[in-house]
Amino acid sequence: MDLAVLAGVASTGLFAMSYLPMLMKAGRTKDLSSYSLGNLAITNAGNALYSVYVFSLPIGPIWFLHSFYLVTSALMLGWFLRYRSRRPAAGDAPAHGRHAREAGATDAAGEPAAASR
Repeated sequence: MDLAVLAGVASTGLFAMSYLPMLMKAGRTKDLSSYSLGNLAITNAGNALYSVYVFSLPIGPIWFLHSFYLVTSALMLGWFLRYRSRRPAAGDAPAHGRHAREAGATDAAGEPAAASR
């Protein structure tokens, strides 16, 4: 194994390891609110297009690294689409004080929410 291939193997492992905490946290918490659909979609489109180039090369570390990126970016996009309905919307938080009166918030009995000062 020459130095270039050894460097490719080592860097592939390091890049893959750097993604694992992100994947584990996203999989465990199902919270992908810090990601945007646009970024994830563009990443997947770019990876798909880049695949044409990568897979035209002889098999090597770049194949494994790019395959890892393909799988992880597709997984993140899939999780984002699947779990985005679980994220609370900005307006879902209970209203308090002046904001409750302005929004016409009511309590459990249907009475206007009490103002707090």
